[in-house]
Amino acid sequence: MISARSRVIRGRHKWKAKKGCMTVLVTGAAGFIGFHTSLSLLGRGETVVGIDEVNDYYDVALKQARLAKLAEYKGFSFEKTDISDRDAIGKVFARYPKISKIINLAAQAGVRYSLVNPFAYTRSNIEGLLVLLEAARGLDRLDHFVYASSSSVYGTNTKLPFSTRDRVDTPISLYAATKKSSEMMCHAYGHLFAMPLTGLRFFTVYGPWGRPDMAAFIFAKKILAGEPIPVFNNGKMRRDFTYIDDIVAGVVSCLDHPPSEGEEFARVYNIGNSSSESLMDYIGEIERALGKKAEIEFLPMQPGDVAETYADIEATTRDFGFVPKTPISEGVPKFISWYREYFGV
Repeated sequence: MISARSRVIRGRHKWKAKKGCMTVLVTGAAGFIGFHTSLSLLGRGETVVGIDEVNDYYDVALKQARLAKLAEYKGFSFEKTDISDRDAIGKVFARYPKISKIINLAAQAGVRYSLVNPFAYTRSNIEGLLVLLEAARGLDRLDHFVYASSSSVYGTNTKLPFSTRDRVDTPISLYAATKKSSEMMCHAYGHLFAMPLTGLRFFTVYGPWGRPDMAAFIFAKKILAGEPIPVFNNGKMRRDFTYIDDIVAGVVSCLDHPPSEGEEFARVYNIGNSSSESLMDYIGEIERALGKKAEIEFLPMQPGDVAETYADIEATTRDFGFVPKTPISEGVPKFISWYREYFGV
């Protein structure tokens, strides 16, 4: 009898000999990063199966508009499914037997919402990932399983820039705790079953088709409406703002570089711009792109938030050539241009 560990290793080698027939499963395909990642894969000729439950955490119409763009590609198939539903996910894997690569971007996002609906986080970020890991174990061929983590795992870490070599034992939100848990689960599965698993810690992603609960979206909407924008920690915040095109380039390049024989099967990398920017400078770029000044309401720090993020990407650049190219002075105007077109303002 072939062990699960042997099956994955043997299957990976077998699949490389049949490159070009593969199907990439992208979960969270109706989401911000999942949508752009799917577009990139489809643009280079991949066959993509997208999964998303299309929940109402934010505007469903925006998610449906993203899916409509993806549906224009012949190589795209969509399954409206909750990744924590074991039976439904089992049926999806049975319908698409050529799945050999997985990008798990489905997750309940947002630090603040985890204070309101904590069970949504454990269901999607922990149970959902576990369901996918078990389904992936049953594949005849698994080339690479890439999944989303978050810079939030660094918690109260004060050492900058944040390195994947740093300890991350002090999460300060449930969201961060679920993302750290996902990394630990994948480490265990990589060790036990030789599954090639790579986690990517994303740093403050922004850009066209972004999430309405993120800063760029909130600020643009309120500034155009003449409403005050909420700025926490009295504006003393810094973020490693990372443009979506750079994020996607990193995800796809990572997918193309699974762990080699003899390497650790479960790895974790930072995906950020490697440039910690003042929140007030970010707001200034939004003001310039809109041609309108913001009225600012300074507020204290919110529970679960951190004052600064900053990604060390040395290993990411070394191992799969990740080099971010978009400063906020270029990325913010691109977002605002899309925002005006999409909403007709």
